[in-house]
Amino acid sequence: MMRRFALPVLAVLTAAATPSPPERVIAPDGRERVTINGVARSVRIDPGAPAMPLITKEFAEAAGIKPGMFGFMMVFGPKVTVTGRTAVAHVAFGGDTPAKQRIGFSEKPFAAGVAGVFGPGSLPDPVVRFRLRDAVAGERTTSFPMVDQGNLFGRWAERFAIIMVEGQPMRVRFDPHHPRTLANAGAAVRLARAYGGSLSGSTSPAEIAFGVERPIRTMTLATPLAVGPLTIATLGVRTIDHGNTDTIADADQHVDPDEVVVTGKGKHDIKRDRLAIGADLLKRCSSIVFDKPARQIRLSCR
Repeated sequence: MMRRFALPVLAVLTAAATPSPPERVIAPDGRERVTINGVARSVRIDPGAPAMPLITKEFAEAAGIKPGMFGFMMVFGPKVTVTGRTAVAHVAFGGDTPAKQRIGFSEKPFAAGVAGVFGPGSLPDPVVRFRLRDAVAGERTTSFPMVDQGNLFGRWAERFAIIMVEGQPMRVRFDPHHPRTLANAGAAVRLARAYGGSLSGSTSPAEIAFGVERPIRTMTLATPLAVGPLTIATLGVRTIDHGNTDTIADADQHVDPDEVVVTGKGKHDIKRDRLAIGADLLKRCSSIVFDKPARQIRLSCR
């Protein structure tokens, strides 16, 4: 009898003794006190921000940061870029011990009202939980594979969830600090083919980051897209960013029933397709968890 139960008991004791990875919990506004080279400022910990912290020029100068040999560039659309410099500095979150980290800084701030933004990949903690609101009954949690941008400097970029569209992966960014869910043009074309999308309404500007505004139209999906517990029936489309939306049906234009409309796939790099889920949908969610050891993002929503 002892032999029969010895191994299961040992397994239970081993499992019980294994601690969960340390977790940092971020408040809904994302505000945290961060010290760089001994100088403290209020920054925003942002689930949609890059893994390389991006701070203001004022914060960089106050912290005595000297530009290094590497710069950075973020591309928002045709001939629309933001550039900056980088350097290695000593960074501490709250009472943590300072550690060396590469920091980016530019003339334009990434977000207004804070001295910088830090994405979940910026933090040393294995698990980062963004608390959006209190949990409620009936919530459902979905786990997504977590990836970076995937190129040479991908580790500096955002952390994305992966969904499948037309049998191919699409990167999804969770962005509770912007009001509207947006897809770039390449992602919108794929979503329109897969879910019967059509554009409508006039073009209006929407701020993406660094104060950069891009032209947006509304797309309605005949079959809503499910992203875990969320359902997307309408979203904004960045009409000329990383592709174009010429092949998407336009509900505002009369179409001759005898006219043949060709909606071919065309050629574009699907690795650049992006869907950013904004506060319009994330208001239904209580938390976003970035689990680095598991390489998962967990989204809990009602």
